[in-house]
Amino acid sequence: MGISCRNISYRYPNTNGFVFKDLCFEMPAPGFNALFGPSGVGKTSFAKILSGMIEGYTGQVELEGIDRLGYSYNLERLPGWSTVGRHLDKIVPTRRHALMHELIPAFGIEACLDQRFSQLSLGQKNRVNLIRYLLQDFQLLILDESLANVDEMTREHIILKIKEIFHETYFIYISHNVVEVSRFCREILVFRGLDKRPSSVVVAGQDLVNGKVLDTAAFEKTVLEIMNAV
Repeated sequence: MGISCRNISYRYPNTNGFVFKDLCFEMPAPGFNALFGPSGVGKTSFAKILSGMIEGYTGQVELEGIDRLGYSYNLERLPGWSTVGRHLDKIVPTRRHALMHELIPAFGIEACLDQRFSQLSLGQKNRVNLIRYLLQDFQLLILDESLANVDEMTREHIILKIKEIFHETYFIYISHNVVEVSRFCREILVFRGLDKRPSSVVVAGQDLVNGKVLDTAAFEKTVLEIMNAV
């Protein structure tokens, strides 16, 4: 089981320049990995290629042994008329209710359960939406700015909880926060802009069980490598 991409090149329709060219990336083992870079450099396009939402690229994508893939993104449409608790109870299988009740306090949404989606803040909506995906049956989950509008401390708590519970699952986390991806992600695919080949950075000195950086020097080295790649 694993993800392998070979020489992926992609242009937006009716344009001449490449969004990215000859992209190679491997994710041979479960873990929390990242697509990093500023807005507009192709992170979401590459994620959608992986998920099968975009065609018209060249190169080869192999998802060996992975046939259940989820894609969670920022500001998805949610049923504004429903309360959070009612919606989760309706869509979550009974066998997953124990996990649901573990995630709800970890994500800090206990106070939201009796509120309608239309009453929630953007950060609350994103947290509830991410829980919906985590309670589904998946082998790979792409988190496309799924924790946008969530404060830094809460994001950290959520990411560590995901890594603790789903340590045998594949995750791709899309972000433009260099410190965040350096701390929590094992391998980072850095996107640099039009016609520039993305490069891969492996995080050094990280405890992959709890996501804590063990070595300050290694952490600083990883941050520097990412910035140099950009």
